Amino acid sequence: MSAQSIPPTADGYFEESSRWNLDRVAATRRSERCAWRVAAAGWTCAVSCAGALLCLMPLKRVDPFLIRVDNSTGVVDVVPAYVAGSGIDETVSRYFLTHYVTTCERFNYVTAESDYEECGAFHTAARNQAWYALWQRSNPKSPLNLHRDGSLVRAQVQAVSFLQRSNGISNLAQVRYLRAELQAAGAPPRVMPWIATIQYAYAAPSSDARVRSWNPVGFKVIEFSAEPEVSAVAEKNP
Repeated sequence: MSAQSIPPTADGYFEESSRWNLDRVAATRRSERCAWRVAAAGWTCAVSCAGALLCLMPLKRVDPFLIRVDNSTGVVDVVPAYVAGSGIDETVSRYFLTHYVTTCERFNYVTAESDYEECGAFHTAARNQAWYALWQRSNPKSPLNLHRDGSLVRAQVQAVSFLQRSNGISNLAQVRYLRAELQAAGAPPRVMPWIATIQYAYAAPSSDARVRSWNPVGFKVIEFSAEPEVSAVAEKNP
């Protein structure tokens, strides 16, 4: 059958079918474009939310507080949080300076390891590096080398004096103490007065439980310099 013999109704049917197929393809493409737009909008929204959360993270924190009730009056108030270095008077500083010199200037093989670690709890990072270098076996002046014969060293603090800088800051102290060396052979101890100049500060307490047990208020020794007192040296070498 030739194309001329096809009825007009058949031509219309095929034309309508072709248009329907084109419309279906166009609708599918429109649906795909709409789906991609929705997906892109969803990803944009998700990324924006994630960015907003990242920006808000530094603002999110938990501040614990302690409520105190007076036993006699029943008044309720909030105990202020501790701020490093705030409200610490000379009595507390005097205690830590005395404890530091007593612990870190003594030597006993039995307690040497624990004394070394405890002193490190009061040091800044720079001071701890110098402390580590001092105790190295390769250092001739290491206490481990100076007292390998079994001798002991004890330190007894005599006085603590606080010095004020010209700018009004009080972060220097001089500690006078007696340094006694006990020989292993049973000889009488050699006692000599020493003086230490210490620069100190207060920082945030450590989060480590072991360090915090030694140093709960964040007392830090920045610089430490000790030497025999001039008068004692002059009397020994007239």
